[in-house]
This record gives sequence, C-alpha cells and structure tokens, in this order.
Amino acid sequence: MTTLEIETLHGPARAYLHPSEEPRGALVLGHGAAGGVEAPDLVAATRAARSEGVSVALVEQAYRVAGRRSPARANQLDAVWTTAVGRLREDELGDLPLIVGGRSLGARVACRTAETTGAIAVLCLAFPLEPPRRGGKPSQSRLPELDAVSLPTLVVQGERDSFGIPPPGPSREVVKVPGDHGLKADLDAVAAAVQPWLARVVAESAAAR
Repeated sequence: MTTLEIETLHGPARAYLHPSEEPRGALVLGHGAAGGVEAPDLVAATRAARSEGVSVALVEQAYRVAGRRSPARANQLDAVWTTAVGRLREDELGDLPLIVGGRSLGARVACRTAETTGAIAVLCLAFPLEPPRRGGKPSQSRLPELDAVSLPTLVVQGERDSFGIPPPGPSREVVKVPGDHGLKADLDAVAAAVQPWLARVVAESAAAR
C-alpha cells in the first residue's frame, strides 16, 4: 500500500493506494461520515476488486485528515473528492476505466459527482436512503441522488439497514446481504456481490473501447 497526500482547496486529503500488477480498471472509494477507510466493507470491496485485477484507491476526506469528526458540508465534500479523483487520474490511475463509490456518506458523494469524475460505474455500500427520524420531523429520502446516476450502479445493502433499502432502477442493481448498516455481519457476502459486478462493468468498458 502507498499513501499519497493530495492538496485541495479545503485542506489535504489522503489516498491509500492498493495497485494491481496489471490493472484492468480502477476503483476509488470514499468512507462514511463517522468512520474511515479501514471500514470492514471497504476492506472487503478492496479485496474483491484486486482479485479481478482492479487497482483501488481509498480516499480520506480532508475533514478526517484534519482530525475532525463531523463531516464537512456536501459541496465541500464533493469538491475534495473530485480534486482527489482528478489527481489520481493524472498519474497513479491514468486512463484506466474508473469506478467510483464508497460506503454511506461516501456513496452519496460518489453519486453526486459521478459525471464530473468521468466514472463508468458507481458502487454504493450501505447507501443511507433515509436518515432516522428525529423530533417527529419527516425524514428526507436520498433516493434522488441515486436516481440521478445513469451509469451502471451496484448497491450492497444490509437486509436490516435502519436507513432502508433502495429499490432497483433501470441501471441500478441492489443486493441485500446479512446485517445492518455497518455491513459487518457477512463480509464474504459483500465481496461476493462486488466481485462479479466489477468484473462485468470493466469487461463491458473494455469491449466498448
């Protein structure tokens, strides 16, 4: 693994690179709001990707690098993410077919910026569809963020996720695995969902070139 510090307008971000020897594609993943790049489902997805010859970069947002626990605003998160992905594509990841994604908050960022980053597909781990209701206020669905993505999308969701389970869509597959929002109950199931999907989208990209 190689660690790379990336300067952004909102402070430095970090990328943790797990390259494949002869990469067929690249997967860039972001972390959740309260956790980091060491989250078990991100580790499982990294393992699955590398088994298919896909290089992986795990991006740590600037607020985490600075030691803050609370996430930055959405526009700041998106700006840091797009800067980091752009930097990686300039050198380490080059012109490899790019899949973006992340867990929970990181999945939302990847969806909002998929077109800007030039991705061919999006991987969402534990997409936080509806935040828990507080104080009697109605919850606001984040489904429009998913629906706005026209690229091939895989959502891997715990069958007991308290944030809900997104529905499938025209270009969106949803795979339910044992567990809750943490996706820790069956990491092999997470990897088993990610691996064939990654292989397929990379192969389809190669065939279209």
